[in-house]
Amino acid sequence: MILKAGFIFLPLMIHPSIYIDKSDGIGRGVFTKESIPANTIIEASPVIVMSSEERKLLDQTLLHDYIFEWGADSKQCCMALGFVPVYNHSYKSNCEYEMNFESETIKIKTVRNIEAGEELFINYNGDWNNDKKLWFDAK
Repeated sequence: MILKAGFIFLPLMIHPSIYIDKSDGIGRGVFTKESIPANTIIEASPVIVMSSEERKLLDQTLLHDYIFEWGADSKQCCMALGFVPVYNHSYKSNCEYEMNFESETIKIKTVRNIEAGEELFINYNGDWNNDKKLWFDAK
């Protein structure tokens, strides 16, 4: 962590065993080439925060599927850097994400032991096991 004039800057961190590859029938996804224990932070990425006006414009583009709602009122949005936008959704994901509005970062953490070769999923609803319907058909 680097402190500068009241701001906290966190460098991009991506676990050395994860990589992006093709995912069965759903484009690309994030995978691991090694086993990863539960409760391991596998990524910490800075985000680019955008206003509610910019979000309305992004919602009209393909980027809608890659941005996250942001802020206490969820009216803003953000584009995460690193691998974060490429994690696919699962209602019973094996990872979860945590947003830090102050440091403008998103962390990805495993919620169970992950086997080598396994795809890493997050739940787009926020909680790793939240089964609320999404804007697309999902499993």
